[in-house]
Amino acid sequence: MKRILLIGGAGFIGHHLALALKTRDYEVLVVDGLEVNNLVSLQDSRTNFANREFYIRILEERLSLLRTASIPIHIEDARDYLRLSKVVNDFQPDAVFLLAAVAHASRANKDPYSTFDHSFRTLENTLDIVRSLSNDCQLVFFSSSMVYGNFLGSAPNEDTHCDPRNIYGALKLGGEKLALAYSNVFGFPVTIVRPSALYGPRCISRRVLQIFIENALRNKDLVIKGDGEEGLDFTYIEDLTSGLVSLTLNPAAYGEVFNITRGQSQSLLSAARIVQGHFPNVGIKHEPRDLLNPERGSLNIEKASTLLAYKPNHDLELGLSKYVSWYKTVWKTNESLNLPPEGNE
Repeated sequence: MKRILLIGGAGFIGHHLALALKTRDYEVLVVDGLEVNNLVSLQDSRTNFANREFYIRILEERLSLLRTASIPIHIEDARDYLRLSKVVNDFQPDAVFLLAAVAHASRANKDPYSTFDHSFRTLENTLDIVRSLSNDCQLVFFSSSMVYGNFLGSAPNEDTHCDPRNIYGALKLGGEKLALAYSNVFGFPVTIVRPSALYGPRCISRRVLQIFIENALRNKDLVIKGDGEEGLDFTYIEDLTSGLVSLTLNPAAYGEVFNITRGQSQSLLSAARIVQGHFPNVGIKHEPRDLLNPERGSLNIEKASTLLAYKPNHDLELGLSKYVSWYKTVWKTNESLNLPPEGNE
């Protein structure tokens, strides 16, 4: 049985991926400090976090699902080289997914030091530990479509020039370069993944679709930053994990960079109207656009389709229908929390 280690595996992407890999009969181990956007930070009363108690329930659901699937979790800070090294060397993984990072562009801009510490420090440790393994362990590094900066002209493919506009995108591009350089020098296989506009159950990152749904559940207007015509390549979490499973220990993925997205953007206004269709009594209003966010759109996924047989199955209508259904259930289950109205981020 092949062994897969997920560093940061109790996060939004990580726990979905862990469950998907387990169903494919991989031996899966999760390492997570539970700090960034997770239980430790939410339980600290000094932090200002929207919907704290509600999100703690969601995080507990993640951990319950991992336990039910018999996926062990090591509570370790990936910034601690010695402790991470012991876990990796004891487990001897065949593949390592590095998911530990600050995965939110606006938070990266507000707190660049913490972003660097939790993103680049964990990458540095992981690269140095993986290079010491004797089994040509595959390292999968999570980057972002933010590395492209403004999408100019047609949908960018993996060879499109990258020109990130914010700290988050710059750190991701730097991480790509460092991971590929380690691969060149030390000879272990690296795969880079660039997702985009993820959404789905058990996310607490306050991404735009999550905020839309939570506002709708409170009978508040859906707030769009800008005129709403800008498109995002919204990607349902199950589509991302299907692509990640397909590149796991796949020689066709070694040394490659992949856009793993829906491959077809939809405007923010279209997304808001789909949510509005599930909540007919809510309105839509506009606020100024954050100029630090690049102008994006569709990504080209032909490479993943060709090399990995990747085929996303969720258009935005289907994905949002499933997401709203899950949200209504978990919201009703936790209505005793008497959640106060929250603003948008």
